[in-house]
Amino acid sequence: QVQLVESGGGLVQPGGSLRLSCTASGSIFSINAMGWFRQAPGKQRELVASIGSGGSTTYAESVKGRFTISRDNAKNTVYLQMNSLKAEDTAVYYCNALLRVAVLSPIMVYWGQGTQLTVSS
Repeated sequence: QVQLVESGGGLVQPGGSLRLSCTASGSIFSINAMGWFRQAPGKQRELVASIGSGGSTTYAESVKGRFTISRDNAKNTVYLQMNSLKAEDTAVYYCNALLRVAVLSPIMVYWGQGTQLTVSS
């Protein structure tokens, strides 16, 4: 069984910074990509940033230059450093991981439970 647990959400003022963490645990053989998505009230879930096993990254246009995704492969952990936060960044942030639970198993997607970020003065 695989679990992804996020932490680090909360309330922050506009212009502030926050770092989210997400750790995958359980029966994991290998992790390919890891990523962060977000869902604001009344909107669809959208990709914020992703990082491959080799460190290649992708960002949504709306967060480029403000957010940085990184990962610690030894800890099965992905981070999202968020700077210059705006009210429109307010959302529930979810991490996900594309991973195998065994050498011959297919790659499957797992999701965390989500963590709330509220940017408000």
